[in-house]
Amino acid sequence: MRAYIIRRLLLVIPTVFIVSLIVFFLVKILPGDIIDAIQLQSYDTELDRAALEKELGLDAPVMVLYGRWLGVISDKDANFSGVFQGNLGYSWMKNMSVAELLAEKWPVTLELGIMALILSQLIALPIGIYSALRQDTWGDYVGRSFAILCISIPGFWLATLVIVMPAIWWGYMPPIMLIKFTDDVAGNLRMFIFPALILGMALSGITMRMTRTMMLEVLRQDYIRTAWAKGLGERLVILRHALKNALIPVVTIVGLQIPIMIGGTVIIEEIFCLPGMGRLIISAVINRDEPIVRGIVLILAVGLMLINIVVDLTYGFLDPRVHYK
Repeated sequence: MRAYIIRRLLLVIPTVFIVSLIVFFLVKILPGDIIDAIQLQSYDTELDRAALEKELGLDAPVMVLYGRWLGVISDKDANFSGVFQGNLGYSWMKNMSVAELLAEKWPVTLELGIMALILSQLIALPIGIYSALRQDTWGDYVGRSFAILCISIPGFWLATLVIVMPAIWWGYMPPIMLIKFTDDVAGNLRMFIFPALILGMALSGITMRMTRTMMLEVLRQDYIRTAWAKGLGERLVILRHALKNALIPVVTIVGLQIPIMIGGTVIIEEIFCLPGMGRLIISAVINRDEPIVRGIVLILAVGLMLINIVVDLTYGFLDPRVHYK
C-alpha cells in the first residue's frame, strides 16, 4: 500500500502543474482586467494604465507572467509571487497576501462542507437502506420520491425561500455576521445548519438511490440468503454482512460529489452571507483579482486530488479483497 500511496502522490505533481497552466490562462482570457475594475470603482477615466501595469507586474508577456507566478522566473522590479516557494500571490484589491485571505476564509467553507456531507449521508443512507429492505411498499415509494425531489429542487431556489419566507411570515432573518465556533457553539451551528442542510439535500438524492440499488443487489447474494437461513436477526445481517459491500460504489459516488459540493458552497455562501472561500472567489472574479482566483482554484484542485486518494484507500477498508500494488 505504501508504494501505491507514493505513486498516487507523485502523480499529483504533474496534475497540479497542468491545473495551474489551465487556471492561469483561463483567468487571462476573461474580458476586462484589474485596471478596468480599478477604473470603474474609482470613476477615474484618466488612470495611467501603463504605470499601473508596471506597478502590478503586468507589463510582461503572458508566459513570463506565468513563470513569475510559479516562481521559476525572477524579477525584483515586478510584483510577482512564486507558487513553488509556497507564496500564492498578493491580492491587488484587498492589499493582502492570498495565503492570509485563505487562512481567514477556508474554515468557513470547510465547516459548511463537512456539515453538508455529514447531513447528506445521515439523510441518504437510512432512507436508501430502508427502501431496499421494504422494496415496493409505501415506504419505498416515499423514499424514492424524496430522493427525486432532492435531486430536482435547485439549491439556490430553496435557499432563497429559506431566507425570504421566514422574513415575510415571522420577521426572522438568519444572522449575517459570522459567529465563530470557538465563541458560541450553539450560535455557530444555528448559522450553518440551514445552509448545510440545503447543500446536503442536493447531494443526498443520488446517494440515496445508489444505496438502495446496491443494497438490493447485495441482499440477493447467496451469502445473505445463508445468513437469513441461519436465523440471524435483520440488524445483524444488514450491518455486518450487507452494508459494507453495498457501500463500495456509494463511497465512489460520494467522492465524485465533493467537487459538486464545493461548487455549491459558492452560491450558498453568497445567499447566506457566509464569509468563506466561495464568496471570496465571486468578488475576486468580479474585480478581476487574478491572484485570488488562481490561488483558490489551485488549493481546491490539490485538495480534491488528495480526497480522491483517500476515497480510493477506503475501498480496502470496506472490502478486504481489494489490494493495492
